[in-house]
Amino acid sequence: MSTVDARPGPFTFDPNHTALIVIDMQRDFLLPGGFGESLGNDVSQLRRTIEPLAALIGAWRAAGLPVIHTREGHLPDLSDCPPAKLSRGAPSMRIGDPGAFGRILIRGEYGHDIVDELQPIAGEMVIDKPGKGAFYATELSDILEKSEISSLIVTGVTTEVCVHTTVREANDRGYECLVLEDCVGSYFPEFQQVGLKMIAAQGGIFGWVAESPSVIAAISE
Repeated sequence: MSTVDARPGPFTFDPNHTALIVIDMQRDFLLPGGFGESLGNDVSQLRRTIEPLAALIGAWRAAGLPVIHTREGHLPDLSDCPPAKLSRGAPSMRIGDPGAFGRILIRGEYGHDIVDELQPIAGEMVIDKPGKGAFYATELSDILEKSEISSLIVTGVTTEVCVHTTVREANDRGYECLVLEDCVGSYFPEFQQVGLKMIAAQGGIFGWVAESPSVIAAISE
């Protein structure tokens, strides 16, 4: 068992029954000139997570532990994109429209894929999800169950949307979640702060919050 300092208290996990989840570190969201920036967002708020996350993934791989990546996106015919989601945003900047890196959030397009610095390696699972949470309409539950996973180290973007939704879904399914503050990001600093406080509030209502160096140290001992 390994233990790291966290909020609201120490987080103890068995590395052999823990998976690292890397949520939606996609070009459409993180690259300058991409979809995220086209909406008026400061992508540097997300890009600051790349360096610590790359270090964490490297250490996790070196320890022989499972990494699971997710990508939010839709089928080319948009049949899996509900109207309420499709109609968000300004016309010509909506899901499926042409963007700087291909059709926005469409599976198979350049922008839909994960940034170069964090590309999956052979054998790592990539979950394509149509919703905000990583469990909705995906095979994630089955994968975790078959792998006897009981704890999740959660990273990625954005903190208040896809990260939060995934943590809440995981919590309802009985998984213990540790969210790494330096490896999750929001376009809005105030959402980042409040989102993390919400996870650890009330004695860890959704999970725990820590920093990645403590996890790296724990699995490198």
